[in-house]
Amino acid sequence: MSLDAPANPWFSLAYVRDNQADIVEALGQHVTLTVQAVVIALAMALPLAVLAHGRPRVATAVLGISGVLYTIPSLALFAILAPFTGIGRTTVLIGLVAYGLLVLVRNILVGLEGVSPGVRDAARGLGYGRLRMLLTVELPHALPSVVVGLRLATVTTVALVTIGVVIGYGGLGQLMFRGFASSYRAEIATATLLTLAVALVGDLLLWFGGRLATPWTRVGAR
Repeated sequence: MSLDAPANPWFSLAYVRDNQADIVEALGQHVTLTVQAVVIALAMALPLAVLAHGRPRVATAVLGISGVLYTIPSLALFAILAPFTGIGRTTVLIGLVAYGLLVLVRNILVGLEGVSPGVRDAARGLGYGRLRMLLTVELPHALPSVVVGLRLATVTTVALVTIGVVIGYGGLGQLMFRGFASSYRAEIATATLLTLAVALVGDLLLWFGGRLATPWTRVGAR
């Protein structure tokens, strides 16, 4: 009987070494999709939230539509989009953007609505117009809420990218699927750990960026 401890089938440096190219490609695809989806969702959510700000009916409509999109299961959404946008990256990206919209619109809107009326009155007294007030008063005050929304949207998107494997473009999800299909546990574990790492690093970067962008929140907490 061998006295050597058996190798752990879930964690294998040999697998990482032998499949480095595939891992790097899947990781790059995962990160790229996540960044693109969050940036596009933010670019769409910001004007929608500004449009809805101070307009209850518009806010209800915007949040309602984005909420409906969010409730559609990811597999069903990809299936609905596929006949129109094809199989692959475009369909996955559209789905990811749709899921990110609700989180971002809601958080931006909460931030804008949370600005103190006294601050707005002071800005009006100084002669601030609507656009100037939005850019120099309301959006800076809403920034902490925007950062929270970005963090939530990023972590959610990292997880959802893996579902894209069902239409052939799922980043690290492709390694997971291949590992499950072949019962290769090292492949499953490696892809899972990398997905968790991407989510953690993205969240920490946004948290740190938010701290740098909102120094007044740290001063107020002392």
